[in-house]
Amino acid sequence: MEYAHTPVTVAGKRAVVVGGTSGIGQAIACGFAADGADVIATSRRETPVEETANALEELGATTARVTCDVTDRDSLEEVRSVAESTLGGVDIVVASQGAISRETVCGIGDEEWNRVLEVALTGVRKVTQAFAPAMEEDASFVFISSLAARLSMANLPAYSAAKGGVEAFTRAAAKELAPEIRVNAIAPGFVLTPQNAEVYAEGTAKRKAIDERAPLERVGEREEMVGAAVFLASDAASYVTGETLTVDGGFADSAL
Repeated sequence: MEYAHTPVTVAGKRAVVVGGTSGIGQAIACGFAADGADVIATSRRETPVEETANALEELGATTARVTCDVTDRDSLEEVRSVAESTLGGVDIVVASQGAISRETVCGIGDEEWNRVLEVALTGVRKVTQAFAPAMEEDASFVFISSLAARLSMANLPAYSAAKGGVEAFTRAAAKELAPEIRVNAIAPGFVLTPQNAEVYAEGTAKRKAIDERAPLERVGEREEMVGAAVFLASDAASYVTGETLTVDGGFADSAL
């Protein structure tokens, strides 16, 4: 008996990565480009957008230089317009923008709470509303959640609530946008990025605690999130929607 196999690849697809000029989003944008996709990586600041676009072009991708703010619907629609004119359409949208506040449950104020949720949760809704009407059959969204959506982490109430909301929104959007568009999320564990390198540095108490609990005995590298994103956005995941894929080195399911 012969079995068909759909390759795990985004080659030939057209992607927009919101929050794609730093951290995990940048790794995914470059990973998509290296795999043969055309990619636009966007964020609020012009310099990171320019630098990431240069990197994408070096990897062979067609791209464009356009900034956006996920709290501004008009700027998201401008990115969509640029993607349509530059790439000819959009097959994949990754929402990787983020905001964090390290305040206690009783200490966080309205301004900080609203800021985090506006970017990390409401921003996902706005990205979806801006791009979904222009996406054709067999398109997909990939949202970036976090272990904080399911694990108890001190001083992260707004971030945890936002990421929990992202996972719930993923399921709701998957149901409503099917069958034309698939919607999934990735929940990274503790992952090294330029933004948190000092927090997770070798020798720190935080790093030691993570290494001791995780079965793989280490924190993750942001490039290790790319494979999950490629899979979820590829035709190999054509029967996967409404799911959150945890990529955490086994941390969440390991006993203390």
